[in-house]
Amino acid sequence: MTDAMIVVRSGPLSTVQDLGRRGVAHLGVPRAGALDEPALRAGNRLVGNEPGAAAVEATLGGIAVRALRPLLVAVTGAPSPVRVDGRPAAWGAPVLVPAGAVLDVGAAATGVRAYLAVAGGIAVPPVLGSRSADLLSGLGPAPLADGDLLPVGPRPPLGPTPELVPLPAPPAELVLRLRLGPRADWFAPDTADRLARTRLRVAAASNRIALRTEGPPLDRAREDELPSEGMVLGAVQVPPDGLPVVFLADHPTTGGYPVVGVVPPADLPAAAQARPGTPVRFVVLPDRSPALPGPRT
Repeated sequence: MTDAMIVVRSGPLSTVQDLGRRGVAHLGVPRAGALDEPALRAGNRLVGNEPGAAAVEATLGGIAVRALRPLLVAVTGAPSPVRVDGRPAAWGAPVLVPAGAVLDVGAAATGVRAYLAVAGGIAVPPVLGSRSADLLSGLGPAPLADGDLLPVGPRPPLGPTPELVPLPAPPAELVLRLRLGPRADWFAPDTADRLARTRLRVAAASNRIALRTEGPPLDRAREDELPSEGMVLGAVQVPPDGLPVVFLADHPTTGGYPVVGVVPPADLPAAAQARPGTPVRFVVLPDRSPALPGPRT
């Protein structure tokens, strides 16, 4: 393993992410990991990696790196212009970057987060079983900066790789299924109906911790304090301003505001790609709906 890439332009926020830290929430450690897990898996599949190999998650403005040895890469997630030494290259497909060449992933045309997967994976040291950067707890590697050297693991044995892995487009409207509870009774009796018909928008304050919303607030039925309790991925917490907050990968493991419901994990990759201003609609699930599938583990 050697340093194989140097960051030339780090962009607004670029971090190393894999599938995150599973099974450590009881220690107060968030899961972290790629917000758009299907995009990470797709990039790894295109370059022949295992599905959970670490990659770079770039936010809005992209990233540029110089290859210190020949690299096979793929860019997935938010559709973005890709160039190798100024020449256009494919997005969503394997690309060979010669030693010394600069791979430039430009600003996202739509969506928010692009994923740069490299054959061999980003080989920063793991912490608690994951190479992911956690922006809430500070675990894992720091956000990337210009001049950083990134190690890449050995290229996996050459085998068949797909030329293309289909992925959904970033949402023009973010539709999130919602299973009510555990604190839906802390809100007005018509909250389920209001959530179903109210049109919220993605707020600019959204980040890796949570997707925040703006629009008409929810009305509380109770105004007393709630002791802190455990939080899960997809929990929809409602702070005093009444605007729902959907917890994403870097969410805290406990919280003291009531949770009106939980969004299934399968719906969260779209939330990772929803830009500020995108309309948000909750679809409230019936009480006896079947179990919801999540991303593959």
